[in-house]
Amino acid sequence: MSFVNFFKHLHTINKHRRYVRRYCFKVGLFWQGLFHDMSKYSCTEFWPGVKYYQGFRSPNEQEREEYGYSKAWLHHKGRNKHHFEYWYDYVAAVKAYRPVKMPLKYVKEMFCDRVAASKIYKKEKYNNRSALDYYLSHNAREKMHVDTANLLESWLTMLAEKGEKETFKVIKKTKEY
Repeated sequence: MSFVNFFKHLHTINKHRRYVRRYCFKVGLFWQGLFHDMSKYSCTEFWPGVKYYQGFRSPNEQEREEYGYSKAWLHHKGRNKHHFEYWYDYVAAVKAYRPVKMPLKYVKEMFCDRVAASKIYKKEKYNNRSALDYYLSHNAREKMHVDTANLLESWLTMLAEKGEKETFKVIKKTKEY
């Protein structure tokens, strides 16, 4: 592990959290903004992040390529309710695990997280369509509850078409879905 990667990864986490915090505050999620992604500082997530740091994508991607899974991601998604992967449960009627509808406050945080991550990894190539393009290219809709997917996609599309100011204003006013 590189000493340089330690500080680069730490800087990336801190910068990501600053963006998410700013966006969460804009939509009225003060507590979530303050405590977003604190698990990234845990040993289970932080040290693999240092080891696999690349700067242009999540270190979890590199860990997956090496091992076929990411222990850091499994830890992260199990502790952070703004990830749709957290919201799977056993449905007795179909005897299978299925996505469940996310509470609105976590969908709002997920939106903020996706915009922040796009800015961090795309850097100067970021534009208001970046988060939508990432969402569409990774087939996330198929893995989410339909209502959650519809809401998130509508906000990502609005961001692409109308920009941040209008989108954050609409998200803040959204009270249910």
